[in-house]
Amino acid sequence: MTRYFIWQLSVVLSIYFGYLLILDNSIAKIWFAFFVFTTLGLVGVMDQIQKKHAILRNYPVIGHLRFWLEFIRPEVRQYFLESDSEKLPFSRNQRALVYQRSKNLSDQRPFGTIENVYSNGHEWLSYSNAPSQIAINLNSLRVNIGNQNCAQPYSISIFNISAMSFGSLSANAILALNKGAKLGGFAQDTGEGSVSKYHKVHDGDLIWEIGSGYFGCRFDDGRFDLEKFVQVAADPQIKMVEIKLSQGAKPGHGGILPAAKITAEIAQTRGVPMGVDCISPSRHTAFNNPVEMLEFITTLREKSSGKPVGIKLCVGKPDDWFAILKAMIETRLAPDFIVVDGSEGGTGAAPVEFIDHIGMPMRDSLRLIHTTLIAANLRDRVKIGAAGKIISAFDIVRVCSIGADWCNSARGFMFAIGCIQSRTCNTDKCPTGVATQNQLRQRALDPEDKGDRVYHYHQNTLHALSEILMAAGLNHTSELNPEFIMKRDENSIVQPFSKNLMHMEAGSLLDQSPEMAFSGDQCYLASAWIKANPRFW
Repeated sequence: MTRYFIWQLSVVLSIYFGYLLILDNSIAKIWFAFFVFTTLGLVGVMDQIQKKHAILRNYPVIGHLRFWLEFIRPEVRQYFLESDSEKLPFSRNQRALVYQRSKNLSDQRPFGTIENVYSNGHEWLSYSNAPSQIAINLNSLRVNIGNQNCAQPYSISIFNISAMSFGSLSANAILALNKGAKLGGFAQDTGEGSVSKYHKVHDGDLIWEIGSGYFGCRFDDGRFDLEKFVQVAADPQIKMVEIKLSQGAKPGHGGILPAAKITAEIAQTRGVPMGVDCISPSRHTAFNNPVEMLEFITTLREKSSGKPVGIKLCVGKPDDWFAILKAMIETRLAPDFIVVDGSEGGTGAAPVEFIDHIGMPMRDSLRLIHTTLIAANLRDRVKIGAAGKIISAFDIVRVCSIGADWCNSARGFMFAIGCIQSRTCNTDKCPTGVATQNQLRQRALDPEDKGDRVYHYHQNTLHALSEILMAAGLNHTSELNPEFIMKRDENSIVQPFSKNLMHMEAGSLLDQSPEMAFSGDQCYLASAWIKANPRFW
């Protein structure tokens, strides 16, 4: 059989059924067969004429099967080939956990774990033989944010919705997330796309993220507009302001929302014109160095009537972070909080190289920032949030043991509102209406029903967290430390996290030489500390 066989057979059959039609053109089945095989014959002719696809020229007609199989490959893999524990990027078990909790169904599993508990990298919590007998009030699992300069400190939940903009998410998705946040008393980060009308329908707590495009508080030329900031920040629904230096999906990379995708609602929300590409620069223009950034933070705190103001970043060069830390020591100014995003990525679409190889992973970034703040005697002034593949209560326990005060999740809450990990977020063809602006597609997402699911997912995860804490004899995540988490390393040796995590003495960056402060495995950071300049990036 030659590679032209299907095409040649289609041509022959189209001629044959054409001949039958000449004899009797009243039979519908013959007309149908003639149409099908004539169409296939013409497709083969077009395949031979076109020059774009070599496969189609060599395999006319049948070559289209290859492209069709490639198109459905992700679904075939997810539904039929993927194992329950294969994390690409989230396993079926992880997704099932969110689905069950969001639907208020039992998340219990029978017949033992499917994890290989003797594999390298396996982690577990050391529980207590005297677990707590007093149930933890879920409303107590909160953290107060706001240093001494805050007139309006905010008590944030341990578990919140991470930054996702209106524009990347649909209107119905934003409505559902904010309804859940309102019901559960936790916060929704707006993402850098600013505060839309959909964020305000249910009056759920908001963290207003301001990126380098200053959407919602910008002049027409893209510069920061303080007057517009004051107007938006005055909304009592906004509890905190977050300045995004970088994000885990594409640190050090700007973004473009093409003009074709900018709807009238998006343009109004972001304060950008229709018909023009919406640009997010790769760096801020309101400040040029760490000292100026801290002064900018101080201004925003004052102009927002004392609301907590912080930064979000995915750590790149350690000396860039050290420059911020040195600026805090020198000026005695500090952000109220730092959200550590990891190179694990997130909901944002990005070039492959940026997703896979740019930026520091979240746990490493978190430990670096937590430890060096302790060494600078600033940890009590600055709260730390963590974002990066946080789905379960154990994920929360893990990062809080490393140094986080609270956690944010983006993709977890996307699963709660129906995301099936189709990984088509950047195509505007989301099959569940979560990440699309297509009106017909987002109709499938009922914000009232999915809002309840967001609430249930949050509550059930906090309930699981409370049970884990009780099993360890604790009452709050603030009592966790690296000794509680055990890990089997690459040599199958079991050690607590503390054995391999960065550690520095309190105040050591203030009263010791860099070489003494960064001792042992961290000695390479001494040169980065010396190099860091608070007035230069």
